Amino acid sequence: MSFVAILMGSKNDWSVMQATTEVLDSLGVDYEVRVTSAHRTPAATAGYVSDALERDCSVFICAAGMAAHLAGAVAAHTVRPVIGVPIDAGPLVGFDALLSTVQMPGGIPVATVAVGKAGAKNAGYLAVQMMSLADPELADRLTAEREANRDSIKLQNDALQQELKS
Repeated sequence: MSFVAILMGSKNDWSVMQATTEVLDSLGVDYEVRVTSAHRTPAATAGYVSDALERDCSVFICAAGMAAHLAGAVAAHTVRPVIGVPIDAGPLVGFDALLSTVQMPGGIPVATVAVGKAGAKNAGYLAVQMMSLADPELADRLTAEREANRDSIKLQNDALQQELKS
């Protein structure tokens, strides 16, 4: 059974990364969540990636703040898609994590999303988009969710227009 692996450099990142799991839950996508570090537990990180690949992990989502090397460390061990989520922590409030995540050497790509919760949410959606290429039912669920989101905005606009006329 295909799944998404969500890796965090610290348990402190969980409050941000819950937005990823909410997206995956809403679309019926299986996932695992682990705390592992590119710097403090590099062998365990590489071991988890290897194990996850053997169990058919489709996409890795890696969240880290400050130096934010987790996504790059994971990408070094797989050709499966890796999505980096820079965490808005530390004295530079995520700018350092953004630069560390997005500046990968040619040939070792990491898709990088926005800093913080919006990025965590988008990482979930991006993973689902990737997986839906091989899963028409998942693509249908994602399309339906997008349509519901579109309809919600239309309803909000209609309500605002009514309010402005009053």
